[in-house]
Amino acid sequence: MEPELERFLSGMGFELVSAERGGGRRRPLLRLRVDRPDSRPGHSNVTVDDCAEVSRAVSRFLEQRAGGEEDWVLEVSSPGVDRPLTKPRDYVRFAGQTVRLRGFGPLLPGSRQVVGRLVGLEGEPGGEAVVLDVAGEKVTVPLADIAGATLVYDFAGES
Repeated sequence: MEPELERFLSGMGFELVSAERGGGRRRPLLRLRVDRPDSRPGHSNVTVDDCAEVSRAVSRFLEQRAGGEEDWVLEVSSPGVDRPLTKPRDYVRFAGQTVRLRGFGPLLPGSRQVVGRLVGLEGEPGGEAVVLDVAGEKVTVPLADIAGATLVYDFAGES
């Protein structure tokens, strides 16, 4: 369903940042984070009205897809200032920004977490690695080792 939802939202001028399923069988939950493709860190340009519009449109999309059999609880929000990086293209798009990576295991000796300036992504599809500048040192982390990644917003540098 996620690729279909991505195409649907793209047609509306949004990108799907993340989709989480939850809830129970009788009342399934779908939590969506959406963004604008041209957003900048800390400035997603997604308004409350946009979230309402996406919610109504996705509700209709889900009803048509399921034939009205499922009654989804739908939550739609912007990605927030700590925007998750969920796709390889995010690591290219947000190069130069500070990011926090959490690993399935240690990413650096003794640490499952690393914070640094994102340099970008290197390697071939399926074997990509994220490149960070951590205190002036180049650190390469295989994408497959990353459990989660988010932008780190600098509130002190806010204008």
